[in-house]
Amino acid sequence: MKSFFTLCTIIILSLQGYAQTDTTISPNADTTITPQSDTIRIGGMVIIRKSGGNDSTRHQDRDFKIQSRKRNNNSNINTNWWIVDLGFSNYVDNTNYATANSSGYLAGGGHAFVEDDFKLRTGKSVNVNIWVFMQKLNLIKHVVNLKYGLGVELNNYRYKKDNPISYSETSPPQIMWEENMEFSKNKLAADYVTVPLMINFNTTPKSGNRGFSLSAGISGGYLYSSRNKQISDENGKQKEKGDIGINRWKLAYIGELGLGPVRLYGSYAITDLHETGLSQRPYNVGIRFSNW
Repeated sequence: MKSFFTLCTIIILSLQGYAQTDTTISPNADTTITPQSDTIRIGGMVIIRKSGGNDSTRHQDRDFKIQSRKRNNNSNINTNWWIVDLGFSNYVDNTNYATANSSGYLAGGGHAFVEDDFKLRTGKSVNVNIWVFMQKLNLIKHVVNLKYGLGVELNNYRYKKDNPISYSETSPPQIMWEENMEFSKNKLAADYVTVPLMINFNTTPKSGNRGFSLSAGISGGYLYSSRNKQISDENGKQKEKGDIGINRWKLAYIGELGLGPVRLYGSYAITDLHETGLSQRPYNVGIRFSNW
């Protein structure tokens, strides 16, 4: 029994000594007490007791200073939601028109199609991309990252007024030459659900979006909507949609350049815009509104 009371006395004295050191902080996994420097770290806070006073008044008159402790925000996976691209659409025309005119897809009657018949109004042919999310996965010290996402690409190809071509949802689909028509608006729209995959290089990973970054890779898209929208004095507004001969799949080389907060993007398709007849490779360039 005497040994028991002796043990209890030792425990009580030990607890009292600990309480005098600190009675306001509950020990946990993210709490560090450094008696030598009178510093206590709790999560993202650092509590420092300023020096001053003699030993007799030290525990009665304490002056505390609270600082925030910065954490490393470079987590291994970063997610960016709802990214928007604004740019221009066009294509490189590699069509052999001698062969294309005999393919059946180009139905010009007495008109032989040439490259100029598919020239676009550059300033009116626009590209809008909406990315639901993009993620960046750290590969090497946040300098080399894997970047991927999911979104939709909206491409509008606006033909010149003196090019009276019309897409027809026949079986098989055809492109018609409307000799006696003049369109004030003649637009081909092709919209895709797209998954981009890129390798990202960030030269200044600790500076947020203030440094230089470069991304390059490939994207795969599936056509979910295509239509030919026209306005003319003869027929007013018309819209032909459905299967009008646009390729269902789109594979493209893609890239992104970051200069501080400014993001530029570009893409060049390695598949043709049309399923048959024409060999036109679309490309897009523009500005990306993104956090990184």
